[in-house]
Amino acid sequence: MKHEPLVMERTYNAPPDRVWDAITNHAKMKEWYFDMSDFRPEVGFEFTFPGQGHDGKDFLHLCKITEVVPGKKLVHTWKYQEYPGESVLTWELFPEGNGTRVKLTHAGLETFPQGDRNFSRESFTGGWTEILGKNLKEFVEK
Repeated sequence: MKHEPLVMERTYNAPPDRVWDAITNHAKMKEWYFDMSDFRPEVGFEFTFPGQGHDGKDFLHLCKITEVVPGKKLVHTWKYQEYPGESVLTWELFPEGNGTRVKLTHAGLETFPQGDRNFSRESFTGGWTEILGKNLKEFVEK
């Protein structure tokens, strides 16, 4: 069975440099995204952040940056402490007129524990819909 990555695209009324800054500037990320331990858009940089599941369970996310194309692309691994599986998250930015189209690809979700609602495709879809459709949009368009 082929596992398709989760792909979402949103276009924002904001220039690419503002969107890039929002997804790579540690202080700004804390305002709309997750409370990262630290963050630098550098290949090999490792970072963590806490998150909560549907049942209130706490999860520690463990991530490592694998590719950076300044202003255009950011790729990092995404896994969980004490759980099997590893996924890859790719952010891509494309100028569109006066705005920016963001393409987010989250691949490897099938490597996480199946049958646990916290790791379901629907859970990730809901989370990314909120993050891209509301949080990031409001932050970069304000």
